[in-house]
Amino acid sequence: MPDPPTKNHPLKIILDSNALFIPLELKIDIFEALKTLLNRNTTPILLSPIKHELELLTTKGPPKLRRQAAFALHLAQHCHLVTVEDHDKTVDDIILQVAKNWNAPVFTNDRLLRRRLRDISVPVIYLRQKARLDIDGLVS
Repeated sequence: MPDPPTKNHPLKIILDSNALFIPLELKIDIFEALKTLLNRNTTPILLSPIKHELELLTTKGPPKLRRQAAFALHLAQHCHLVTVEDHDKTVDDIILQVAKNWNAPVFTNDRLLRRRLRDISVPVIYLRQKARLDIDGLVS
């Protein structure tokens, strides 16, 4: 399990795969929008299982989804990749575990994951009204 972040660094934000699809679909620069929303420097975090999920999408499914996943992987190059080795858990469970351990917000539009994160008091960043980012919870 990765070490939790220290307070001297920019705020680490864990990105779910669907967050990386937003710029292509809605022409929103998510990295700038995160800085604006939180009014501080941020470090977007991509967990290795999420990267693996995106890599699988580039080879499976309809052509449009493959192109979107390839674009998301290109955007993922702007993220800090954190290797997580836990093959017994789902991607959502890994996100929950890392977010709780780090006390780090998660950027996702997945309703079920958002609910599970709120249940354990993890701040959730999400797209609101297809136009801007919003946050549920307090970021320390």
